[in-house]
Amino acid sequence: MEKREKLYEGKAKILYATDDPNLIIQYFKDDATAFNAEKKGTIINKGIMNNRTSEIIFNFLENHGVPTHFVKKLNDREMLCKKVQIIPVEVITRNIVAGSLAKRLGSEEGVPLAKPVVEHCYKSDALGDPFINIYHIDAMGWATREQMATIDELSLKINALLVNYYRDINIKLVDMKLEFGVHKGQIILADEMCPDTSRLWDATTNEKMDKDRFRRDLGKIEESYAEVVRRIESRGNK
Repeated sequence: MEKREKLYEGKAKILYATDDPNLIIQYFKDDATAFNAEKKGTIINKGIMNNRTSEIIFNFLENHGVPTHFVKKLNDREMLCKKVQIIPVEVITRNIVAGSLAKRLGSEEGVPLAKPVVEHCYKSDALGDPFINIYHIDAMGWATREQMATIDELSLKINALLVNYYRDINIKLVDMKLEFGVHKGQIILADEMCPDTSRLWDATTNEKMDKDRFRRDLGKIEESYAEVVRRIESRGNK
């Protein structure tokens, strides 16, 4: 597989073309950002840990019938992925009140939700990823109603699978951000699956094990990411 020109560089990853027009290489960076990139820093070896975590979780989801862009891990920081046309709608699934939801609802963090909540945001760093609904998505032509029905169904399936997956390793899946794209006409899961995009709390202590440690200056960031990797590796992808 020949690595070619850079296609895109985001806050956490770089995408490269390959000699196959249907495949790209996704490179994981150590850069860390928060609050729409107002806060910036570096988490040592974050790219290596997120690549490893994403590899295992993508394989787990594929084994349970969820189509993803993951093909294979190439090295510590790179994975081979199917090239997708990203749908500019971020999906957030929530199981426990935390983060912006706590502020919007005037609720304390840690309150379990009676059932999972699905939210949609317009994927735009310049606008701060504003909340949108199906009417905005339909009117702007970002996705069809049929595509969004598939995305929401997949999001809830992924959430249910991962709530149980993380429970097995004594972690609460509080919420997570998902991105989807179209590959050869099929809606598939893209982006990454890691502590950057998921709120993960230790099920015994409620200790935060995700990027909130960076956002809130809680310290022990690398140690928390490494512990997530350790537990996920112990659980595997079955």
